[in-house]
Amino acid sequence: MSYGYTGKILRVDLTRATIQIETRDDAFYRLYPGGKAIAAYFLVRELPPHTEPFAPENRLMLANGLLTGAPFSTATRYTAAARSPLTRAYGESEAGGFWGPELRMAGWDAILITGRAESPVYLWIRDDHVEIRDARHLWGRDPLEVQETIRTAHNDPLIRVLQIGIAGENRVRYAALTNDLRHFNGRNGIGAVMGSKNLRAIAVRGTTRYLDRAYDPQPIAELGRALAQRVKVHPQSWDLQDKGTPGLMDSLNAAGILPTRNFHQGAFEGIDALRWVEYEKHLLTARRSCYACAVRCKREVRLDGQVSAYGGPEYETLDSLGPNCGIGDLHALARANELCNRYLLDSISTGSTIAFAMECFEHGLIGLKETDGIELRFGNADAMLKMIEMIARRQGIGDLLAEGVRRAAETIGGDAREFAMHVKGQELPMHDPRGKVGIGIGYAISENGADHLTSAHDPTIANPDSITFKGGQPLGIEAVPSRELSERKVRNYYILENWTSAGKVLGLCFFGPAPRSFIQVDEVVGAVRAATGWDVTTQDILRIGERATNLARMFNAREGFSHKDDTLPNRLFQPLENGALAGAFISRPDFERALVELYRLKGWDAKGTPTREKLRELGIEWAADSSQ
Repeated sequence: MSYGYTGKILRVDLTRATIQIETRDDAFYRLYPGGKAIAAYFLVRELPPHTEPFAPENRLMLANGLLTGAPFSTATRYTAAARSPLTRAYGESEAGGFWGPELRMAGWDAILITGRAESPVYLWIRDDHVEIRDARHLWGRDPLEVQETIRTAHNDPLIRVLQIGIAGENRVRYAALTNDLRHFNGRNGIGAVMGSKNLRAIAVRGTTRYLDRAYDPQPIAELGRALAQRVKVHPQSWDLQDKGTPGLMDSLNAAGILPTRNFHQGAFEGIDALRWVEYEKHLLTARRSCYACAVRCKREVRLDGQVSAYGGPEYETLDSLGPNCGIGDLHALARANELCNRYLLDSISTGSTIAFAMECFEHGLIGLKETDGIELRFGNADAMLKMIEMIARRQGIGDLLAEGVRRAAETIGGDAREFAMHVKGQELPMHDPRGKVGIGIGYAISENGADHLTSAHDPTIANPDSITFKGGQPLGIEAVPSRELSERKVRNYYILENWTSAGKVLGLCFFGPAPRSFIQVDEVVGAVRAATGWDVTTQDILRIGERATNLARMFNAREGFSHKDDTLPNRLFQPLENGALAGAFISRPDFERALVELYRLKGWDAKGTPTREKLRELGIEWAADSSQ
């Protein structure tokens, strides 16, 4: 008997309107336990090389983590993956909320979707019952309406709905997915892939508890109770419950690494209006949670006298559409957040793209003719809000900006390429590597393009006396200053990338396990043992994460990505203009040496491709022949 996982994968071909059930055995799950690992396996194994992202043949993978749905804090995540329309590389985005646990309760580990429906459809799953249903009446409608319509049609208010929005319908290359309106797969344009398949939503209802499938339910239940108490005393989890991610605005600005005006600066002169105390005073109405999670890091806010159905702005949204665009109007940012979440645009890419366009405008590369008379300058909140609308609907210059900064810069030409802050075509998140150099390594090497969730952030492990460093110490890391770019830093990155990747395979939120937060290393290992009955160790868990990362890297290698793509925007090798780290920059020679060392540790060749020997060591030698 299998434990932890269900052994069932749902295959849906929208072109043929067929539904199939695939079963996999324990040997498969030992190598690919869930989430990122399952997604990468099917994309490498089954997607023909060089498939266009919007072609019907592109695979859309939705894969639960091994622990997704377990009743303890942060075990809520699932992976959405496909060939990215933004980067043309391996594309992946994780989300929490309630949809993943509901899919597990319905009895499914993953859904693999191919083809394109002739007209809009949605997928209805209730345990083993699966239908492809007409969604023409849902196309073009707001997510709130879509969710309510589906729940009413099936007479069940607890149905969990994963869906795209207008941006996905219009194939904006950084369109997102949402479940329950407040939890998002934001990055890599997975919403545009789903839209290209004429798939508006996937609605799920399940009836079997996770613990009913666990090898030993008691330790998992005990961990849930322990974490619910610990959240109040661990400083990291308590800070997340108290302030959520918006609390980062103050600390990153003080540290001089708050991206401002398209990463020219590290501090914002209008920060006082954006501090947590102002957010709490003027916007906050409640703290919300994901399934079975005591952290409750989600913010609920009031706009125009009403509670927003789409949640409150997170840190990344506040900064990308705020200081990075030179804007310090908190209410405008809350409105921008609601627009992004309603249209289902990735707020990071949206803000970064608008900041890019503002810099182009101020340098005369685009003008009022191109912007339909809009003064697209840093600090213009009205212009920022208008651009969100135009991008989602692909109107005017919004049609160009919907392509992302890399494509927009190629079209505009000239110095626009220097203003395009991206890696592999994906816009930078709101963490400046000039103050967190390990994050810079992650931006460069990530198969997804710039991604701030590939490893622990440098300050977390810089102080040997901190609770976060001590939490991560069982992994074999050492304390290294945030701005030190050395072999020690590279080794830390290598270990913590494997650990973070394992979290994506297991379905754990970045805010759960040490070193970032309050679930200890041995507790993660114990949860896997209790769920599955496998006699695993910490090294086994690290190997699970490493295997998934190497599979995703092999996907990129066959699509032509190599060492030349593992780089950073030139701006990050130039000095910050203000803030506590004014004058700081990344040394390009040190950065190149760090990449060479990281390739060595990973067992990759000089082009950045996993060697056959490394793949054999990981039990996935078949991937060496995946391009044939």
